[in-house]
Amino acid sequence: MQALDLPPFSAKLTQSATNQPLIWDGLRRKHVVLTPEEWVRQHVVHYLADHLGYPRGLLALERGLRYNQRRKRTDLLALGPDGQPLLLVECKAPSVPITAAVARQATTYNQTIGAPLLLLTNGLVHYCWRVDFELRTNERLEEIPSYAAAVG
Repeated sequence: MQALDLPPFSAKLTQSATNQPLIWDGLRRKHVVLTPEEWVRQHVVHYLADHLGYPRGLLALERGLRYNQRRKRTDLLALGPDGQPLLLVECKAPSVPITAAVARQATTYNQTIGAPLLLLTNGLVHYCWRVDFELRTNERLEEIPSYAAAVG
């Protein structure tokens, strides 16, 4: 898999009976198909937990939501100590550019979820915003806040 602009981690890789590459997902506690998007998602999980202090028990992968009568899934959601959404992460494969359309998709999801932090990444490029729903403003952040800074 491609090197990303995120710290490396010791990925546990294997293959399925049909020779599909698999990666161990510690949050879901099972092997999942190793797609380029999954490679990015696993890197983000490890970065948030191991480098920025987000508790693994408060990270949720592919959580379902309803938007305009449709069922959608978030890539990754970090919850605050109160169990409320804190950081919504939209992951794309490294070959997928982070465009205005990707940003619209994530902000649309976040209108339902209500996370004050939003991260878009393809593993190579990362955009993070602080969202104020009352003032209806977005502030672009230079870096992804640590858990302590996000909840503080």
